[in-house]
Amino acid sequence: MASTPSSSEHILFYDIASGPPVHPYSPNPWKSRYALNFKRANFVTKWVDMPDVPATRQSLGVDPVRFYGDGRPYPTLPIIKDPSTNTVVGDSFDIAVYLEKQYPDAPLLFRNSIGLYAAFNAHIDSIFPTGGPLFTDGLPLNPETAEQTKAKILKQWGKTTWEEFAVRGEERSKALSAYQASLGEAAKYFRFSDGPFIGGQEPDYADLIIGGWLMFVSEVLPEWEEVRAWHGGVWGKLHDGLEPYRGTW
Repeated sequence: MASTPSSSEHILFYDIASGPPVHPYSPNPWKSRYALNFKRANFVTKWVDMPDVPATRQSLGVDPVRFYGDGRPYPTLPIIKDPSTNTVVGDSFDIAVYLEKQYPDAPLLFRNSIGLYAAFNAHIDSIFPTGGPLFTDGLPLNPETAEQTKAKILKQWGKTTWEEFAVRGEERSKALSAYQASLGEAAKYFRFSDGPFIGGQEPDYADLIIGGWLMFVSEVLPEWEEVRAWHGGVWGKLHDGLEPYRGTW
């Protein structure tokens, strides 16, 4: 549902803020935004600038769920705080599980074992980020904190400069081809579906997982129209099919 004025009965949804005009773009928060709308939950978006994410997680008492390669915490969003149950959840998958339990009368997010969806989520999360260097020029960063955010991204990827990280020209064409091949692994889930969703005409959380990544790719990748048509157009069809669950912000 729309991010309407604050109410004690509304879930507080902490999402990563873009530069102005502020809008959602980050993949994991998009998974949760889709899930909140899918379950018809009333929520209000609390925008958090990227450098403020660690302090936000700490202030809400949320344990880390992601880590750098050396084991140090990698603070990120989304988080939800539900005042009706005094519950705080700080991981996109855990948020979906929570919403499924709290809104049993809304459409089901999970139609099979939750463990299968967890494995699927991990698989998709290993595929879509591989295009990282292709995303650099399209990230809608806040100009006031862009350098801090870039430093965090460079650290995550083990790079020292933004120019070293970005890919352009012939190198970019090769990287796009490699990314297309990577997404081909995810496209295999659609082999036995008439679409637009993995299970056919009705979406579930598996579609929202991919949909969150597609919202991100559509924002940051100039070649998005090409991506939509890859693998028989499955990405464009899924992206368009999820439009009713995007809501407003």
